Amino acid sequence: MYHLALPFCPSSSWLHKHYAEELLQEVRVVKGLLAGWESCFRTVRLTCFALAIAYWKDTIAVGLPSREIITLDGTTGIQMAILSGHTGQVGSLAFMPDGISLVSGSDDKTIKLWDVQTGGVVKTFYGHTGSICSVSISSDCTMIASGAWDKTVRLWNIQAEECHHVIEQQDTVCHVRFSPTDPQYLVSVTFDKIWHWNINDYQSKPAHNGSDFNFSRDGTQFVSYYNGDVVVQNSTSGEIVAKSNIDNYPCHHCCFSPDGRLIAAAAGFTVYVWDTTSSHPHPIKIFAGHTGIITSLIFSSPSSLISSSQDYLVKFWEVGTLQADQVVANLESISPTSAQIQTIALQAEDHIAISCDSDGVVKTWDISTGCCKATFQTIAKHADRSDVWLTNSGSMIVWSVDADIFVWDLETGKLRVAVTMGSDIQDVKISGDGSNVFCLCQESIQALSTWTGEVIGEVGLEGWGFQRYLTVHGSRVWFHSPWSESIGWDFGTPGSPPVQLSNSQLVLPHNAKLWDVDQCGIKDAVTGRVVLKLPERFARPIKSLWDGRYLVAGYKSGDVLILDFDHVYI
Repeated sequence: MYHLALPFCPSSSWLHKHYAEELLQEVRVVKGLLAGWESCFRTVRLTCFALAIAYWKDTIAVGLPSREIITLDGTTGIQMAILSGHTGQVGSLAFMPDGISLVSGSDDKTIKLWDVQTGGVVKTFYGHTGSICSVSISSDCTMIASGAWDKTVRLWNIQAEECHHVIEQQDTVCHVRFSPTDPQYLVSVTFDKIWHWNINDYQSKPAHNGSDFNFSRDGTQFVSYYNGDVVVQNSTSGEIVAKSNIDNYPCHHCCFSPDGRLIAAAAGFTVYVWDTTSSHPHPIKIFAGHTGIITSLIFSSPSSLISSSQDYLVKFWEVGTLQADQVVANLESISPTSAQIQTIALQAEDHIAISCDSDGVVKTWDISTGCCKATFQTIAKHADRSDVWLTNSGSMIVWSVDADIFVWDLETGKLRVAVTMGSDIQDVKISGDGSNVFCLCQESIQALSTWTGEVIGEVGLEGWGFQRYLTVHGSRVWFHSPWSESIGWDFGTPGSPPVQLSNSQLVLPHNAKLWDVDQCGIKDAVTGRVVLKLPERFARPIKSLWDGRYLVAGYKSGDVLILDFDHVYI
């Protein structure tokens, strides 16, 4: 059992280096899964997903759809207590500064004040006519602010246990935040507007766009999100301190670290972390591990984050104490603004993989380190089909749009060939020496010169249906269809027609025994045994390649995954 766990040790770890000989017999991950020890250092599985979390020192409170609040030990993740009393799901939590009391908001339209040590309800506040979305406590601990689906913000006097004032809003109040230093300063957030209030006269500054908001602990700055932008501003002047962007998903949670140096934002399944003291807009950390939408996010220390998700998990993330891995630190390769990968290619003999995204950006990747070696901008945006080829003597990308084929020289940045075919194109591939393009049309495979566009060879495929694709090795091209066996031709003799290959010659590159890259993993083609099942984040690639040693996959997020199976199936 111990030996079987060794392949999961990161290459940078002492265990990996100590047991290097044994590890050579197992799967080695180059990039994407285990470059360094996992940044998630603890995971707690719940019986249902968490709607809200709050943190104070070593205590974590979790609000659940089951109408309960559970508390967890912040060090071990062990459940400590269950607080029962609400009759609706608990969607918002906030600790008093002393950590002894906890405030909760629920779908039962009530706010409750709890004694965390005894688990009992101290006070209940009634008045809202809709589900409570958010609660916040003033810095002097005299007031509770609550926002709800009834389009109101209510201010509650804790001592008198009564509603002190009602602020009417134009839409559902998703968030309320008291300033951590000024008990008279309150912020409310509706679906797309942020309102700043002085609760002495209940006057608001002009509203500005935003769907989430949070103060730094010292109150001098705030972070907000709107339409892809995560913005840090000075609380007094409104001056923008830092600005970043999230393209993949809308952000639902953003927060400051206790020391104000870091900000974190949750978008979809992923957490992004930025350093506000740096002018670089890229995140310094990207945490991907949840398989459900993140429901809450909070810093537990200047270098630790806690997230909850619809996957029933609460995860603890380490931000700043671990040494950055060379691959993960390559910001260009992990930028969340990367466009969707359209095609990938593998040139193992040159130790590179190549990707092209929907913006026409071609990147070459070192398959030993996972680092981006070169980037080329082309005009191949949103191509139907594409392929890339690179050597020292020439580099190109070919792509198709409807019935047109384009060949672009990466070195010169100019279009080399443009050809109009007789019918729509289902696949394009470049030959191993880069001299030809194999084009799969409705009823034929044609070989075109990459320099002139001239047709130099053709084979007929009449009546072979759709959902077809090509694979190429050197001058040999294989045709694959779900309704027939694969068939291959050799286009390698200039001036002569293509030669059909016998079944015994239909051997994939590197004598690969595994070929079924079925969007979830790899199976042994003979036994059907699952050899590798990719984890959830990597389970749905847009494009994938397998040559018997390397598995390369490209994703909608712009990520490229490279796995090395050296000494296993060759």
